[in-house]
Amino acid sequence: MQPGQMAYDRAITVFSPDGRLFQVEYAREAVKRGTTTIGIKFSNGVLLLAIKSIRGRLIEPSSREKIFVIDDHIGVAIAGLAADARILVEQARLYAQIEKLSYGEPILVQHLVRKLCDIMQNYTQYGGVRPFGTSLLVAGIDSEGKHLLETDPSGVMTGYKADSIGRGREKVMEFLEKHYREDMGYEEALALAIKAIKVGEEMEPSPENTEIGVILEGEKFRILPREEVGELLERFAK
Repeated sequence: MQPGQMAYDRAITVFSPDGRLFQVEYAREAVKRGTTTIGIKFSNGVLLLAIKSIRGRLIEPSSREKIFVIDDHIGVAIAGLAADARILVEQARLYAQIEKLSYGEPILVQHLVRKLCDIMQNYTQYGGVRPFGTSLLVAGIDSEGKHLLETDPSGVMTGYKADSIGRGREKVMEFLEKHYREDMGYEEALALAIKAIKVGEEMEPSPENTEIGVILEGEKFRILPREEVGELLERFAK
């Protein structure tokens, strides 16, 4: 770091002369250190696939979560600081329940993500706090259609047809650019996600370190059990 950057580096509320907030950029670096997570929209749904970091054979794989159910029609995958992500996940669940109790209908996916991004943006604007060191991939289906949305530590929301966050993002996005098609079915999208995660992580996914979540039109978002994940990985590996 250049000596002239130090004053701007220490305060979240101070822009550098070239218009940068260094703490936000550092939060993005925390996301890049997270394991790779992939989201893909296909013809009748959206899927999420995430690799978990299992360091040591004494760790219970089920205790490390990367994909969460927010409501019947929304799921979230994370990359970055898991503790920061957990706060946003709990807030998202709260927003979803408030909407359901207040209006008697499920919350719109984009509306929910905007609320989360408002929280994240607030943490870039005030002294005494730091940005959230996490990004979310939000998958859902509502009355407006299928959605795959990414949040950034700065509070920006972006919609994608296929997306990745975490340390393997660049390789995965390059792979998806070449092979993604909008008319893919569920199995084609799942096979593509498994191939992409191998490219991003340069490793073979296993039932212990892989989580898959999926929502199909007319069905609820669900996280696949480990046995089903193992069967799918073995099937598509062939």
